[in-house]
Amino acid sequence: MKIIIIIFLVISITTVIGKNNLNQINEESSGIENPIFCVLKHSPGINWAKGVPFQEQPGVEKHIKYMSQQLANGFLLMGGPFLDNSGGMMICRTSEIAKAKEIAEADPCVISGLLKVEVKQWMIPMTSVELFPQKAK
Repeated sequence: MKIIIIIFLVISITTVIGKNNLNQINEESSGIENPIFCVLKHSPGINWAKGVPFQEQPGVEKHIKYMSQQLANGFLLMGGPFLDNSGGMMICRTSEIAKAKEIAEADPCVISGLLKVEVKQWMIPMTSVELFPQKAK
């Protein structure tokens, strides 16, 4: 239970910090009618402990810390685990697949084999979310 509370607090704090960087990130997509982002899809790797929930996997705190840093620096838009314990997904504020792969593959839990990651480009022709808010005047 403590780890869940810690995860919630880290994500809450980094979400607030990350929102401050919205105007600086992914400017290559700003103004495009159908912006393109990259998606990281995480799944259990070769060192995943079968039958153990995501939050209790050995070393998962390194993944959470690393991805929280990516959220804080504005690289991630959002992310989190799937509720069926099959992995998780992150949406990056870049359309550059090479950049997204570089960051995804530097995740300590991908390096250790706890997680596998698949990186794909994703076009967003429909949204009700303001992806590129205007700067305050």
